[in-house]
Amino acid sequence: MRMPRRLPISCLLLLLSVAGTPVACAAPRTAAHKAPKRATRISVEALEEQWRQAQLAGDATAMDRLLADDYVGITAAGQINTKAMQLERMRNRSALFTQLDITDSKIKIVGQVAIVTSLFQISGSSDGKPLTGMFRSTQVFQHLPSGGWKITSFEATRVPKTLAARRSPSGGESDAVADGAVGR
Repeated sequence: MRMPRRLPISCLLLLLSVAGTPVACAAPRTAAHKAPKRATRISVEALEEQWRQAQLAGDATAMDRLLADDYVGITAAGQINTKAMQLERMRNRSALFTQLDITDSKIKIVGQVAIVTSLFQISGSSDGKPLTGMFRSTQVFQHLPSGGWKITSFEATRVPKTLAARRSPSGGESDAVADGAVGR
């Protein structure tokens, strides 16, 4: 009768020893998965800086390399810009930036897509009108079959100066923002 009792204990010990194996194997797999995400994060951060530099320099050629052909940008005023529209605004210098500081960036990587949320401070002009303020943005990068990353989507939202300004009828926005000038 003791034999049946030992058999279940033996089976239990065997299961515990086997159950520990996947845990040990999972640790290297997790570390292996972090390396590509880290490399992607570094690539996306570099592209974000290239985008910033292109905006400050008004460099439509550099921006053309960064934006996907099906790029869609949504300004803080809800205006939609295609890649062609964005490049034209840069070429005709209707949007000029003297300051574009990016902070509080967070990158979420999901497969072949990187979603970047950031806070940025802008100074400059749009269509000849002063443009300044803080904005939250969401920018989507996609890893294309060709091997490169491109910006496929963008959206900006003005950050109110104070809670009182957010509740004011005007929303505390400049004329340039109200006209849909803020965009990438």
